[in-house]
Amino acid sequence: QQRDKLKQYQKRISGNLERERALARQLLRDGKKEKALLLLKKKRYQEQLLDRTENQISNLERMVQDIEFTQIEMKVIEGLKVGNECLNKMHQVMSIEEVERILGETQDAVDYQRQIDELLAGSLSAEDEDAILEELDAITQEQLELPEVPSEPLPEKVPEAPPVRNSPKAELVAAS
Repeated sequence: QQRDKLKQYQKRISGNLERERALARQLLRDGKKEKALLLLKKKRYQEQLLDRTENQISNLERMVQDIEFTQIEMKVIEGLKVGNECLNKMHQVMSIEEVERILGETQDAVDYQRQIDELLAGSLSAEDEDAILEELDAITQEQLELPEVPSEPLPEKVPEAPPVRNSPKAELVAAS
């Protein structure tokens, strides 16, 4: 509010300065040098007031910025305070021993679930694997029914096949 009042004051003084300058020119034209000089001194004083007013406005604006920043800092500090209180309450609820107990229970549950998954997935023990291999061998033996081997001794010389006549190949062989 103070800043706004100072700006209004500046506008009023600026308007007065322009009028007084114009009036001083008129007085000089009319030959009233003393009155023009007095009016210019008054104008100079008002210009100094205008400069001081500008400095005050600058100080007020800086103060407003400082206040706004301090308000932001207060909000940050309040947020940190609330967060710290929340963390302390959570730490009271959860102790290190409680967390370790929960982690242990979780690991036990994971191990138990893994055992269930292995049973459902058909994981077999070493005994089961041996029984399966024996059954596979038995099935393989059943499927391989080989013909009986003759008990008579094999002939030592195999009789030759008679030559085939009237075949072009036989004629070529005989001609050579």
